[in-house]
Amino acid sequence: MKVQYNNLYVHFVFTTYNRLPLIEEKNRIRIEKYITGIINNNNCRLYVIYANPEHVHFLVSRSPDIDEETLATIVANSSERFINDNKLCTGNFQWQDSCSAFSVSKNDVEKVCEYILNQKEHHKKQTFAEEYDAFIQFYEKTIRPIK
Repeated sequence: MKVQYNNLYVHFVFTTYNRLPLIEEKNRIRIEKYITGIINNNNCRLYVIYANPEHVHFLVSRSPDIDEETLATIVANSSERFINDNKLCTGNFQWQDSCSAFSVSKNDVEKVCEYILNQKEHHKKQTFAEEYDAFIQFYEKTIRPIK
C-alpha cells in the first residue's frame, strides 16, 4: 500500500571512527551542505544539521520508501567518499560502523532543531560521551506495553 502522507521524524547521530575529532571547523559547512544534498536526493527532508569535530547530528523527515538503516548507509558511504576525495580531513576519514537514530514526535521537532543548532555552546558544558550516554538513558527507559 502506498503511504500518501507521512510524519516520520528521525534524529540521527553519526560518530567519526574512534571518536577522533576529524571534522575541522573550516570544512564543517561544506560537509553539512553535502549531507543535506544526499538526504534531499533520497526524498527526505532535512530540518537541521550540525557537524561537530567527532560527531554529526541531523534531523530528517524521512520518506516511507526508505528505512533508517538504508538512509544512514547512503549518507555514511557518500559523505565518507566526499570527505576523502576532497581531502577535507587529515588522513582517511571514516564513520563508526553504526550510528544512532532516535524517533522524534512532531511536537518536539522545534526543540530538537534548537538543540542541534546549539551544539557548539552545548559542548562547552558537556562532552560528546556524556551527551550520548544521556540519550541512551533517555531512550532506554522502560515503557510498559499496553495489554
